[in-house]
Amino acid sequence: MHLDIKHSIDGLPNRAGVGLKAEHYNLIIEQEPDIGWFEVHPENYMGAGGPPHKYLSKIRALYALSVHGVGLSIGGADKLDKRHLARLKQVIDRYEPQSFSEHLAWSSHQGRYFNDLLAAPYTCATFQTVCDHIDEIHNTIGRTMLLENPATYICFENSVIEEIDFLSSVVKATGCGLLLDVNNVFVSCTNHNLDPRDYIKRFPHQYVGEIHLAGHGEDYDDAGAKILIDAHDREICDEVWELYELALQVGGQVPTLVEWDNDIPAWEVLYSQAQLAETRLEGHGAKTVNNRPGVTREMADEK
Repeated sequence: MHLDIKHSIDGLPNRAGVGLKAEHYNLIIEQEPDIGWFEVHPENYMGAGGPPHKYLSKIRALYALSVHGVGLSIGGADKLDKRHLARLKQVIDRYEPQSFSEHLAWSSHQGRYFNDLLAAPYTCATFQTVCDHIDEIHNTIGRTMLLENPATYICFENSVIEEIDFLSSVVKATGCGLLLDVNNVFVSCTNHNLDPRDYIKRFPHQYVGEIHLAGHGEDYDDAGAKILIDAHDREICDEVWELYELALQVGGQVPTLVEWDNDIPAWEVLYSQAQLAETRLEGHGAKTVNNRPGVTREMADEK
């Protein structure tokens, strides 16, 4: 049975979803598998027409949808690209997704664009920039966005705010929500010799509207130390599943995405990962608090 999208604009169902890939378009339309929802990157649907819109329109008529941007460069020092933001609004207006999210990262600078999501220092200047960008996004697209915690590989000497405090402060200043990427927690904490379980326990789960799970790869730095890479190209490891269970214990049921963006597997493999997530979701109670503070930055500063 599929969600009636006409009555579900307020949020994603508390089920597992997967990223929508072109390799699976026809199977999904023909077989209508029992999956909670799909996620798309809006950058793949910013053209005026063509096959991507043809298939997404059919699938959107059957399933709930999350739009997960990768190109706004929210953490960058430059102003937002207004043309990109306008195209994003067109995608959101066209498909009316139940959720919209972006990354706490940057991917462009002075007109140059990078094929990566790069970390930003947690400083007062970055905080101001991120809040300004989110305010502009909210005002332009007319809906609340979720901000995702990043996967990081370096620490900045000039960072003066802890990541969790930074995210919490952004929520209080802008009224945005949070997207908790559990794999990013494991990757970042492993790379920086931190405790991922402590991070999950201290995360402000009351603001989380979506959870992401993914697989990661391993590499080694110049000194020979192991480093984890947020690769999205394999199955979810046991350690991330355990952290996910902890997140559900602390925060309750939250719509959960299985990300697999590289080396796309057969549908059966992707679906089986979603089923593992759904089984864990069903074992936990519903989320009882899902606040969106909705205060202005001025109000937050006064507290």
